[in-house]
Amino acid sequence: MNYLNLQHQGLCVILTAALILIMAGCRSGKSAKGPFERDKAEMVVTAKDTEYRLSELKPVRFKPDPQPVENEAVVMLDPGKTFQTIVGFGGALTDAAAETFYKLPEKQQEEVLKAYFDRDRGIGYTLCRTSIHTCDFSSQSKAYAEIPDDTLLTHFSIAQDQAFRIPFIKAVMKTAGDTINILASPWSPPAWMKTNGDMLHGGKLRPDYRQVWADYYVRFLEAYEQEGIPVWGLTVQNEPMAVQTWESCIYTAEEERDFVKQYLGPTLVKNGFSSVKLMVWDHNRGIMYQRAKTVLDDPEASKYVWGVGFHWYVGDHFENVRLVHDAFPDKQLVFTEGCVYAYDTDRIGEWHWGERYGESILMDLNNWTAGWIDWNVLLDEQGGPNHVGNYCFAPIHADTEKGTLTYMNSYYYLGHFSRFIRPGARRIVASSNDDRLLSTAFINTDGSIAAVVLNLTDETIPFKLWMEGRSAGTMSLAHSIVTLVM
Repeated sequence: MNYLNLQHQGLCVILTAALILIMAGCRSGKSAKGPFERDKAEMVVTAKDTEYRLSELKPVRFKPDPQPVENEAVVMLDPGKTFQTIVGFGGALTDAAAETFYKLPEKQQEEVLKAYFDRDRGIGYTLCRTSIHTCDFSSQSKAYAEIPDDTLLTHFSIAQDQAFRIPFIKAVMKTAGDTINILASPWSPPAWMKTNGDMLHGGKLRPDYRQVWADYYVRFLEAYEQEGIPVWGLTVQNEPMAVQTWESCIYTAEEERDFVKQYLGPTLVKNGFSSVKLMVWDHNRGIMYQRAKTVLDDPEASKYVWGVGFHWYVGDHFENVRLVHDAFPDKQLVFTEGCVYAYDTDRIGEWHWGERYGESILMDLNNWTAGWIDWNVLLDEQGGPNHVGNYCFAPIHADTEKGTLTYMNSYYYLGHFSRFIRPGARRIVASSNDDRLLSTAFINTDGSIAAVVLNLTDETIPFKLWMEGRSAGTMSLAHSIVTLVM
């Protein structure tokens, strides 16, 4: 499949001795396959003001080099030291994505599926998020049980998901070969379970409905399982500190702890869902340590919790991700949502959107994150649909009137990680001696090593990739990301 590249004015193709294009048409970078030749590294590049978009370039070859030196840029790898294990990369399968998908011609539908979920022809997503009933990226606000005081959930039904979302998820699973893990999050309990009587505008879960709400999660898990969609993980509440104009619900750290300890955790175990990965917080990095500590310092709550989810919307605070790991090394960390928002068609080609992804993913990985999930995989020409007008960007946008697709550069930046760092991969040492080059590296279960080097500067930087007494010289183009596979 030929991927759609964004058009750039003043296209400048930079060729160096280390970067010689060897494939006409520049298809997306291929996956590494054994046996592996440690004497060379395959190169895949995306760069501003060039035609490179996940483009395969000539491999670089290693030569003996026993000692890196200070006066040249070097990224040093040590596969003998390993850290966290990756659970996957992906995006959100929202109602908005599904509704947009089914407005496209079949050819473009197939293109979207392959672009995201086919490893050989796309970027190989393996970890996706969806909502428990609706969120802002739905065309309406509606719960699965809307009859007040239906404490037995007699009227519980996922019929609203069967029109678009469930068929979309099944199409994704078919394309990915059933390798997709699904994380589910609620944005709000039904209105009748809340203190404000409204699914929108914050409010809290009423204490007398805490058990019913815990039962609701189980009913959702059972209903999706019956549809052939097993749910891998749950978060307790999306953004529990944000009063939004869309579906939202507020929990203090203590309220979240007690709900997990006294209701949700025991209810999942009682109903045979103890293997579902339960995550707390699911909000920004800024206060994630305090939120995690409040829950995880309580042994009775902590025993039900697999990990901590987080977003990126207020500051970077990458160090807080590491602090949660350092304090609670037996718990996992998953970036559960991020997007660039305030949709504007005139700004869709700006390069910094992709760089925002590249920097965040790389820094989160280097601070012990095990999974990274983008927000909507697909949105329409308005950045929706969204029932409160909260439009934003997605890596792929559809013009539903023309039946065409536009790929943002964020799609390619995401692919530099998701395609080459596979579930089960373990992070290894990647040490850069140049502040202009950010790096991370992983060893996959098949033995392949994938190193990612990110350049956010206006400079083209010669550097060496050094490992085990050998190095390979190459270039990091200005505003580029490169994945080297060996």
